[in-house]
Amino acid sequence: MVLYTSPFPNSFLSILHSFSWGLIFPCYWLADRLVGSFVPTTYEKRQRADDPCYFHALCIIITTPIYLALLVASLPFALIGFLLWSPLQSARRPYIYSRLKDKNHANGATLLTEWKAAGTGKSFCFGSANVCLLPDSLARFNNVFNTQARAKEIGRRIRNGASRPQIKIYIDSPTNTSISAASFSSLVSPQAGDNRTVNAGIKRTTSMEYKGDNCGSNNGEENREDKGGSGEPHEGEENTCIVRISGEENGHMSDTETDTVNGQARASGPAEPSLEGDADVSKTPNHKQKEGDSGSLDSCSASRESLVKVRVGDGTVDQSTVNNKLLYKASIMKKTSVRKKKHTDETFDHEISAFFPANLDFLCLQEVFDKRAAEKLKEQLHHYFEYIVYDVGVYSCHGCCSFKFVNSGLLFASRYPVMDAAYHCYPNGRGMDSLASKGALFLKVQVGSTPQDQRIVGYISCTHLQAIAGDTTVRCEQLDMLQDWLSEFRKSTSSSSTANPEELVAFDVLCGDLNFDNCSSEDKLEQQHSLFTHYKDPCRVGPGEDKPWAIGTLLDPEGLYDEEVCTPDNLQKVLESEEGRKGYLVYPTSKNHSSSQKGRKASLKGNGRRIDYMLYTEEGLYLEWKVEVEEFSFITQLAGLTDHLPVAMRLMVSTGEDDP
Repeated sequence: MVLYTSPFPNSFLSILHSFSWGLIFPCYWLADRLVGSFVPTTYEKRQRADDPCYFHALCIIITTPIYLALLVASLPFALIGFLLWSPLQSARRPYIYSRLKDKNHANGATLLTEWKAAGTGKSFCFGSANVCLLPDSLARFNNVFNTQARAKEIGRRIRNGASRPQIKIYIDSPTNTSISAASFSSLVSPQAGDNRTVNAGIKRTTSMEYKGDNCGSNNGEENREDKGGSGEPHEGEENTCIVRISGEENGHMSDTETDTVNGQARASGPAEPSLEGDADVSKTPNHKQKEGDSGSLDSCSASRESLVKVRVGDGTVDQSTVNNKLLYKASIMKKTSVRKKKHTDETFDHEISAFFPANLDFLCLQEVFDKRAAEKLKEQLHHYFEYIVYDVGVYSCHGCCSFKFVNSGLLFASRYPVMDAAYHCYPNGRGMDSLASKGALFLKVQVGSTPQDQRIVGYISCTHLQAIAGDTTVRCEQLDMLQDWLSEFRKSTSSSSTANPEELVAFDVLCGDLNFDNCSSEDKLEQQHSLFTHYKDPCRVGPGEDKPWAIGTLLDPEGLYDEEVCTPDNLQKVLESEEGRKGYLVYPTSKNHSSSQKGRKASLKGNGRRIDYMLYTEEGLYLEWKVEVEEFSFITQLAGLTDHLPVAMRLMVSTGEDDP
């Protein structure tokens, strides 16, 4: 299948489209500004509380006639542009595929060779987020604003979180597994060849290996051979710090030592290459980086508070067992041994994290509706992701039953090459949702190859369902269509048979904003849909019941700018407590609940409405392989930038001792 790198098949249509949009844009921009001036956010209301009441009114009185006059003057040009723009959409392609042109940062081909080095398997990390990048006037109804600046900041935070070093910790002594926050901060400095003993009962017996930031994770053959010769277990993963810890001492530090170590952490925190214009992005409250804000990796406290978790078993373990079974990727995790005791029956790690996972492989975003914001977001993401599919959807009357003013809002970013892509629009949208070409994006990616040169591939699907409350029937119909389209895409893109498998399927993941939760009484039909018999939800026990550790992903818009939750660290701390969640998450609806969330705080049950999903299936995969969830995270790094919590899942594809 040919991937579309431009929205139109030839340059003439592209120029004509640009000309028509140029005629429309002034009218669109003026209307957006005019409506936005009458929809203040809670942050703006608080800012104006200290100003004279008449000042804002005076501004509106002055600017409104100006906007109206310019809007009326631009209408004739917009009409001409619309008459040109609308028929052009019949020739428009359903998405734009963008590949990083800078070969110095391109690493997709290198990643494909890592499967062979993985030996017993490889893990893949998936992320999903609703980023609410609507035209500014519409975004304000969700209590967020400044869409263009938010888009740039969202992209910057995601790549910062994903490109930081991943840390693997080997524990020599199962009797001493505690790592204090201060002592760990001394381990995060990426200084190669540093074999000094730390005076905290934690001996660094091997050097720390730092393999660059951003996309500088390409390991050459020599590095791979060196690692293989050292006897250290590895999974072919990149951007990794490796530390060995022995527990001969008690693991505590004096105040003087703590101060010294903390100073080292400040001096050697993860560095992010500065981008031109980054300093100008933080012009709204959404983008302020405060002391200790882990949304920015410049935070001194980020490494001390949010980067370590250790898993270890009881009893005596020999070195080979430690190396193979106690390997842990402490990418974004806190020390959660206390929290995991509450759910000891869970087979994988789960947490609320202030960071996107390190070495994030695939990212699916929803509500990237604004085209200019999509371009800014794409530019930032390309500093980490080599392959991006954006501007997904149809416009005008092409391809769907009703007229579409905006695209689907879906965006997909990948570190691995995209082989095939397809998009389908839901034809049954209602109300305001019918104005957007909401649908599903299906992708096939190549993630490696076997020694026999068989391609190893994965399938990823991203969708956004009907949002209006009470449209249960519409969402169920869309889930039916989604299952049919999934099956069709798998069949149409498969190039192998059971007898002669040219491709081995490693995973099949479905994610997105499904706009229903698993606990609300009004969403019972969706909860019992057959989709959940084919795809597994790591957060779900069954219809109507989530696992105790799962929390809601829909934030209460009224509280987005409260000091308690306006930074990633603060939001993380609030969501870790039940009382905090009651104050800042939207909760499942019930007939017994009153309409006011604050008024029914005492009667709230559960952990909030979880409408952003990350699902996977074991059906249709290579029979000799096993897929298991390694980690599941609820992420607060986009605090103040969107009214949804991103989610992330890491899957381990186990192949056995030898590759097939």
